[in-house]
Amino acid sequence: QIGAMVPAESFSLTPVDAVFVRMGAKDNIMASQSTFLVELAETATMLQRATCHSLIALDELGRGTATSDGAAIAHSVMKHLSTEVRCRTM
Repeated sequence: QIGAMVPAESFSLTPVDAVFVRMGAKDNIMASQSTFLVELAETATMLQRATCHSLIALDELGRGTATSDGAAIAHSVMKHLSTEVRCRTM
């Protein structure tokens, strides 16, 4: 849960150039956009715009798909962010 207490004596975070967040389910049915389409579009934006100085928070990526499909999407996105973009990710 975001906002939950994390016991620590200190914490430091260097400045970031952008913060990208993808959490929760939302759709835009009036524009014929499913929850899955909106999720993928937002994730694509993160993959295109993030730099090594960005902070990305993702939650339940690939939700609403078959288990293996969701796991493949999440794995691919996380692998790209960690090996190619090399940004901070939660």
